[in-house]
Amino acid sequence: MSINPSLASPERPDASFATRPAPLKVGLISISDRASQGVYQDQGVPALREWLGKALQNPILVQERLIADDRQIITQTIIELVDQEKCDLVLTTGGTGPSRRDVTPEATLDAATREMPGFGEQMRQISLKFVPTAILSRQVGALREIEGHAALIINLPGQPKAIAETLEGLKDKEGALLTAGIFAAVPYCIDLIGGPYIETVESVVKAFRPKSAAKAK
Repeated sequence: MSINPSLASPERPDASFATRPAPLKVGLISISDRASQGVYQDQGVPALREWLGKALQNPILVQERLIADDRQIITQTIIELVDQEKCDLVLTTGGTGPSRRDVTPEATLDAATREMPGFGEQMRQISLKFVPTAILSRQVGALREIEGHAALIINLPGQPKAIAETLEGLKDKEGALLTAGIFAAVPYCIDLIGGPYIETVESVVKAFRPKSAAKAK
């Protein structure tokens, strides 16, 4: 497990331990036959780690996995990260296309107890702003719920640029939000399944919560 503590910045000031946001346990899974065999260097997990580091105020406890496009292995890895490592959020990258080796969505649903279809719908809407082949993506979002614990699982694209666009959304040249990214909904979802209260860096992505669910500042 690697630990990425929140770094001080104008939007992320130093604070006493008692007032800092609770740690978030995140599982990052890169799914690629060739990267897992050492044919080329994985870019998915480093891109996810970097994005989370700049987007979250919470300290992040990270579990990383690099595995092959194998349905059973993917399912077992997700279950391990949720059931044993107690991750609150599991993000996968790769293996969501239509080729025969792309089995990440099926493996994710094998591990899931409930599907969250809105995540896949929004990811395709964002990607369609750039390429018509976004309709070929089969990314899913889901929950895995066990006794005393639950986690949100989301399949993300394989390319670093697409990962960032999907998570934080699309902005104009002045930085105004044009299309919401999926991460805006993640903190409230984690709230609802009993996880830690996630605080984001709003210049990267602004978490949306009903007023009744937001902490007083």
